[in-house]
Amino acid sequence: MIDYNKVPSPSFVLDLARLRKNLELIQRVQQESGAKVILALKGFAMWRVFPSVKQYLAGATASSLHEARLIFEEMGVPAHTYSPAYADDEFLHVMAYSEHLVFNSITQYQRFKEQVKVHPHISPGIRVNPEYSSVETDLYNPAAPGSRLGEMVENFGGVLPEGIEGLHAHTLCESAASDLEKMMVAFEQRFASFIPQLKWVNFGGGHLMTRKGYDVEHLIQILKNFKAKYPHLEVILEPGSAIAWETGELVSTVLDIVNSRGVKTAILDVSFTAHMPDTLEMPYRPKVLGASDPVEGKPTYRLGGVSCLAGDFMSEYSFDKPLEVGDRLILWDMIHYTMVKTTTFNGVKHPNICIWHENGELEVVREFGYADFRDRLS
Repeated sequence: MIDYNKVPSPSFVLDLARLRKNLELIQRVQQESGAKVILALKGFAMWRVFPSVKQYLAGATASSLHEARLIFEEMGVPAHTYSPAYADDEFLHVMAYSEHLVFNSITQYQRFKEQVKVHPHISPGIRVNPEYSSVETDLYNPAAPGSRLGEMVENFGGVLPEGIEGLHAHTLCESAASDLEKMMVAFEQRFASFIPQLKWVNFGGGHLMTRKGYDVEHLIQILKNFKAKYPHLEVILEPGSAIAWETGELVSTVLDIVNSRGVKTAILDVSFTAHMPDTLEMPYRPKVLGASDPVEGKPTYRLGGVSCLAGDFMSEYSFDKPLEVGDRLILWDMIHYTMVKTTTFNGVKHPNICIWHENGELEVVREFGYADFRDRLS
């Protein structure tokens, strides 16, 4: 259990024991289903713990040259790489760091096909749109009408492009096993004629198998059924949230309390827009340890970020006693899709990155300062 009083504020702090517990569950899914599960860096790219991750997962997936290089250099394995489009001046470098290379369109594949041919270590694929998703927020829905992500079945003209070895379908986001099952049905309905020609299929991310209540046994069974139906196929999943789900917190401190005609706001030394952008974009309401939804009669506050953006706040939380300047507030589950999205907007201090080790020791992995803000600018 993390001793938050030992953690400097502001800080992201990863609990290594909780991360290992998640990885052990995911390893069981791999062993019992026969599928491979790889880490999606877009959700969790804390390379300091890549050696631990590598013990349990089958690799990692990148969405850019820099992510592919990070996987290659810090995890020591070639990446499964996908990008909505590859740039001419980066493509040779992308290939050098990758083993599976997924193109977003047939035209992108045709553009780079000849370069891929002379690199036999590369297994090329195309992302497809199976036209099913359970995601209700369009910002996170790759199968929304008019989506730019993945080819529609009619664009193939009934023919798999020469040299393509895999198809990649990613349309889920923090979804259930039953959603994957429906997506797989939609995939087969549209692309079954290509399956005999494939070596692998990647069903993307959004498989939140480490969330409490997720039906892990059902996930294992549907993957086993698919593998039994198509024994020649390698099946890959690349969850973003599941690896680091509920593995760490963001430690903050109350700097001030502002009263505006009865609306009290506790100003924290963190920023929702700079440090937790998904809370505003998704949007979702983060859990705060020791707090609840508003309760009449209890001390109640908005939580305000330290940036000057007017909307940099979360609506009211209630506490058992009044907040005071200097109080610590712990925002729950702030490791996945947070550190990877942080900015230095307004020049606000970026939280430290820490690890709480299984022996009870705190390691401050990274501290940020003025140079980090300055060097992103010009």
